[in-house]
Amino acid sequence: MARIPKETVDQIIHHADIVEVVGDFVSLKRKGQNMWACCPFHHEKSPSFSVAPAKGLYKCFGCGKAGGVVQFIMDIEGTSYVEALKYLAKKYSIDVQEEEKTPEQQLAQNEKDSQFIVSNWAKDHYHKLLQDNEEGQSIGWSYLKQRGLNQATIKTFELGYSLDQWDDLLKSATAAGFELKYLEKTGLVVRREDDQGQDTGRRYDRFRGRVMFPIHNISGRVIGFGARTLKPNDKTAKYLNSPESEIYHKSDVLYGLYQARQPIRSEELCYLVEGYLDVLSLHQGGIKNVVASSGTSLTDGQIRLIKRYTDNVTVLYDGDAAGIRASLRGIDMLLEGGLNVRVVLFPDGDDPDSYIRKVGDQRFKEHLEGASQDFIQFKTDLVSREAAHDPVKKAEAIREVLQSISKVPDPIKRQVFLQQTSQAFGIDEQVLITEYNKLVRNATQKAPGGQSSSGSGAAGSNSGGFQPRTNNQQSAPNNRRLSPEEEAEALMYGASPEDLMGGGGDLGTLTREDLEPVPDVLELCEREVVRLLLLYSPQPLAPEVSVAQYLLEQLEGTGFKTGIYADLLHLCRQELEQGRWPEVRTLIQHGRSDIRSVVAELATEKYELSPNWTTHQIHVPRELDLLQTACDNAILRLNKVNVERELAVRLEALRHPTDEASMMENLQTIHLLKQMDNQLANMLGTVIPRASM
Repeated sequence: MARIPKETVDQIIHHADIVEVVGDFVSLKRKGQNMWACCPFHHEKSPSFSVAPAKGLYKCFGCGKAGGVVQFIMDIEGTSYVEALKYLAKKYSIDVQEEEKTPEQQLAQNEKDSQFIVSNWAKDHYHKLLQDNEEGQSIGWSYLKQRGLNQATIKTFELGYSLDQWDDLLKSATAAGFELKYLEKTGLVVRREDDQGQDTGRRYDRFRGRVMFPIHNISGRVIGFGARTLKPNDKTAKYLNSPESEIYHKSDVLYGLYQARQPIRSEELCYLVEGYLDVLSLHQGGIKNVVASSGTSLTDGQIRLIKRYTDNVTVLYDGDAAGIRASLRGIDMLLEGGLNVRVVLFPDGDDPDSYIRKVGDQRFKEHLEGASQDFIQFKTDLVSREAAHDPVKKAEAIREVLQSISKVPDPIKRQVFLQQTSQAFGIDEQVLITEYNKLVRNATQKAPGGQSSSGSGAAGSNSGGFQPRTNNQQSAPNNRRLSPEEEAEALMYGASPEDLMGGGGDLGTLTREDLEPVPDVLELCEREVVRLLLLYSPQPLAPEVSVAQYLLEQLEGTGFKTGIYADLLHLCRQELEQGRWPEVRTLIQHGRSDIRSVVAELATEKYELSPNWTTHQIHVPRELDLLQTACDNAILRLNKVNVERELAVRLEALRHPTDEASMMENLQTIHLLKQMDNQLANMLGTVIPRASM
C-alpha cells in the first residue's frame, strides 16, 4: 500500500489551520481564547463544541469527540487517515507524492474510499459526455441551455449526461479497471433478475438518457446522483436518484450545500428550495446561499446540516396550496431544531426556477425581501383564511398554530408568538396559554417514556409549559431496594450510603446506570503529571530549567503503572531527546486513537476566566503563574500514592509471615515507608492522623 512520506505529513499538519478547516463545516464564534459551535457530530441546541486554535485541537463536551485537524476530517467525513491527509493537502495546495498503485490496489485501500473514487470517476465520465459527446451536446447540453443555465454554472455543479444505452458506463468503468462490486454498491450499475428474483448474471446502467446532477457531501466529494429523463412521454419517473449506500444517505444530504456553505455563513441565512434546478437558477442569479431537499421530506439530519452554518432559514414555496399544506410539517421540524424560519411565496404556477427566469435576477431579489414573512405569522394567515367565519374550523386553526409554537425551543420566542396569535385571532392570551399547555401535556403522555416528543418540554415544566412546577410536585419515588450484592457494587462505584437510602429508605432517583467507577488515585496522579508536561513543557521554572526538564528529572527511576500515561510519558521523553518540546499540536496527530483522545482531553478546558475579572481589576492567579507549586504538588502526590501502595503491600505481607527474619525486614520497611508518608504529607500540607505519628 502506498504511503505518504513523513516530511509531507508534517508539512500538511503544519499548514492546516484547525479554525479554517473546522470552519468549513460549522459556524464558529469566538468566546474567550477558544471558538465555539454546536457540535457537528450530535444534535444539540446550545454550543458545547470547542476549538482551541493555540493547541490545534477540537473537543465536544457533549459527545466527547476530540482530536486534531486530521482527526476532525476523519470524524466528519468517515474516512481513513490517509484520505484525511489528502483532503487537507488539496485544501492547502500541497503536492502529495505516492507510489504508483494499480486500480485494484486503489480500490482495495478502503471499501468506503473505493465508492468515493468510483463515484468521482462516474461524475467525470458523465460531465465529459455532456461536453464532448454528440448525443450529450444535442440532448443534454441543449436542455440545460433551454433552462437558462450557462457554462459557468454547469461547470460549478459538474453537471453531466448519461447516454441512452444499456451499458455505456458499465463498459467504460470496467475498461478503466473498476471492480463491478463498487459499481453495484454505489447504484451506478443494476443487477438484472428473473421473475423469481434470481440473479441472471446480467448487469445494466441505472442512469440512461438523463441529465446528471452530481450530489456532493459538504467537503465536495461526490456521493450520489440525481438524474432527469429528457424523453417525452417516458413512463419512467421524471427524476431518478442513486439508492442508499455506505457513502450516500439522502436524509443527511442537502443538494448544493457544498457550493452554498460559505455564502450561507457570510449572509447568515439559508434559502431552502425543493429541486435541483431551483438551486442552479438561483445560484446563477447571484443568490448562492441556497440548498434543496431534493424532493424528499425534510429530515432531522438535513436540519442539523443547516444549523451548522446559520440559525436563519427562509423556505421558498411555489403558490400551490396543496404543496404548501404538505410542507407545513417540515417547517415545524425546522422550528423544533431551533431555527428562525421565514417563508416566501411565489405566484400560482411559478416555482423559484421559473420565477427568476421570468422576472430576472434583480426583481427576484426584491421579491425575496418584500414577500418574506415569519412562518408563525404566515401559518396564522393561511389557516385563518381557510377557517373564514366557521367557528369550528377557526378553533382547529388556532390549535394548528399552537402546535407549531410548541415546537419552538426558546421560551421567550414562544411567549411572543402566543401574544401575536392572540391578537391575530382576537382570543384572550390566557385562553391560548391554557390550550397550549393542554397540547404539550397530551404530546408528553403519548411520547414513549412520558417524554415530550416536541422537544419543548411538558406542560408544567419550566422548558415547555407556562405554569412552573410547585414544590409539592415531586417525582414518584422508586421503592425498590438494592440487594446486598448491588449495594456493595454501588458503594464500590462511588455511591454514598445517603444515595442508597434516597432520604426515605429507598433508592430515590439513583439507578445502577448512574454509577460510574471512581478513577484510581494513582491513575489521577500520573494523569496530572502528563497534563503538566503536555501544556507547559517549555515554560521556565528557574534559569536553564524548564517544566519538562524538572518533571522528568524528578521522575527518574519512577515508572508509571497506567498504560496510556506510561506511553505518553515515553513519547514526551522521545520528543525531548530529539530536540523538540512535547507539544499538543504534535501528539494530537499520533497514529493511536487512544493517545489522540487523551491528549485532546488533557489539553481542553471547558471553562475560561471571564474577562469581567480583568475589567473590575480583580487579579485571579492562573496556573501559569503557579507552575512551580503545581509541579511540586504533582510529584509529591504521585510519590505519596506510590508509598501508600507499597505500604499496603507490606502490611498485607505481615498477615502471611514466612519466617522471623523476613517479618523483621518487613517491619523495618514499613517503619521507613510510614516516615516517608508522613514527610510527604507534611510537605503537601495534608492533615496526618495522630495514630500515624
